[in-house]
Amino acid sequence: MSVPEPITHPLLTQAGLRHGFFTRQGGVSTGLYEGLNTGLGSADDPSAVAENRRRVADAMGGGPDDLAGCYQIHSAITRVADGPWRGDRPEGDAVVSVTPGVICAVLTADCAPVLLADPEARVVGAVHAGWKGALGGVVHSAVTAMEALGARPDRIIAVVGPCIAQASYEVGADFQDRFEHHDPGAGRFFADGVTGDRRMFDLPGYVVWRLEQAGVGEAAWTGHDTCADEAVFYSNRRAFQRGEPDFGRLMSTITLG
Repeated sequence: MSVPEPITHPLLTQAGLRHGFFTRQGGVSTGLYEGLNTGLGSADDPSAVAENRRRVADAMGGGPDDLAGCYQIHSAITRVADGPWRGDRPEGDAVVSVTPGVICAVLTADCAPVLLADPEARVVGAVHAGWKGALGGVVHSAVTAMEALGARPDRIIAVVGPCIAQASYEVGADFQDRFEHHDPGAGRFFADGVTGDRRMFDLPGYVVWRLEQAGVGEAAWTGHDTCADEAVFYSNRRAFQRGEPDFGRLMSTITLG
């Protein structure tokens, strides 16, 4: 049996935090979803998704019931998990916890996963930051929720995981206008596209900037482009460009153990 080997980052590893940005490798799904598809909302075989989620949880030292992930809606809503969810998953796009054994989890397939921790206060969190959530304040929401649990922003370390990178993320000029209307400084995260009305958006750079605006002590990106590396990552945009009907989801997790 293949075992998932997630991407980790020194900022979190050196702080002694169990975490992982899981790739598509090490799972049992087939076809479009080949590999470690953990998306409950995908049209994949539910038994395969369940086994993949079990493997992720096992790699994090727990079981599938320990995974605390929201029903993601591209919002700025943060939920506090003090134990396994009861019943339906709550809507939201960030999960924070101070409870050992709870595995904070988010799903992505081009959007940016962000894992955060205040090692001293023993507060951790996971954020799903697509462009809508990042623009709408999900990063600030998560940091505020961590503060309420005892964290201090300047002690928080944050890592942006594999997501669509600027070289793969072409958007329209109106997309840039929306960001600059919200904050003129956001223009630095756009480069010229192939034609005059197209732009290339730096999502991970923008999310790191939002983390810095929220006052976190250290923020970094792993440097992986999900859209450009089919063997390792699922990608919503790549699937759309090919006319494929669906795509797998990657899970990113952090826990206090």
